[in-house]
Amino acid sequence: MELLFLGTNAGMPIRDRNVTSIAIKLCENGGSFWMVDCGEGTQHQLLKTPLKLNRLNKLFITHLHGDHVFGLPGLLSSRSSLGGTERLDIYGPNGLRELVETSLGITETYLGFPLNIVEIQEGMIVEDEDMTVVAAKLDHRIESYGYRMVERERTGALNAQWLSEMKVPPGPVYRELKSGKDVTLDDGRVIRSAEAVGKPLPGRIITILGDTRPCDNAVKLGEGADVLVHEATFAHELADKAHEYGHSTALQAAQIAHAAGAGRLFITHFSSRYKQEDLAELVAEARSVFTHTDAAIELKPYPINLSLLRSM
Repeated sequence: MELLFLGTNAGMPIRDRNVTSIAIKLCENGGSFWMVDCGEGTQHQLLKTPLKLNRLNKLFITHLHGDHVFGLPGLLSSRSSLGGTERLDIYGPNGLRELVETSLGITETYLGFPLNIVEIQEGMIVEDEDMTVVAAKLDHRIESYGYRMVERERTGALNAQWLSEMKVPPGPVYRELKSGKDVTLDDGRVIRSAEAVGKPLPGRIITILGDTRPCDNAVKLGEGADVLVHEATFAHELADKAHEYGHSTALQAAQIAHAAGAGRLFITHFSSRYKQEDLAELVAEARSVFTHTDAAIELKPYPINLSLLRSM
């Protein structure tokens, strides 16, 4: 799994940064990926990545401000034009259905795939064999959500050295053992999966928050997360301005990450007043509270590893 930030600017695009969108590459699932938010220009950013739009299968909208949704109609149209036929699930606040259906209807845009629009409430919104997703409201000027994505426990690693010492031939036998099945070899020996496979690996936790002031739900959603993505629209010297507009500072994002016990913090959604070279100051401000902070860089892949804090 990895994160790919497709846009990190707030309000409108600037020369060095696009508006908000994040792709979540699900490496174990054959190239499929999810997205959170879809600002204007998102599909153009996707063209600069290895991701294929017709492999997008879930899209989560945090809130309906334009810098988070103006790219949605075009992205849906292009997904259809590129031959996407599998269902796309879109989750988001009240009004999402009207936004999508009105824009597609007025423009007479035909989609060659089923579109499932879910206007969410707080709580569990996705529960499948691979992941669960919980949503909770944040504190912004309009209805805004954060999402906590939890990977299910994974099968432990094969003890290849032990299997080699036991002269177990690689191939189908390994796959059987990995799937939890005991195997009887041609010589009559029984190899137990429990002996050949290590302890189950805990699932990774990703928390991605929409625009918000500091609030209790931000901490709850980020509790023990391996990765927390939090907006940092302003430096803390503009804390009053951040509060007025329903946003957070870099320092406040770090305080949330610290309170949540997160493993790593990515700050994003930067005001246009900060050029790319200014982001180091925001990072330094955040690191004064939470050391494991980085400013999200667009189109740079960030692997999602189990955090050191959770593996200790």
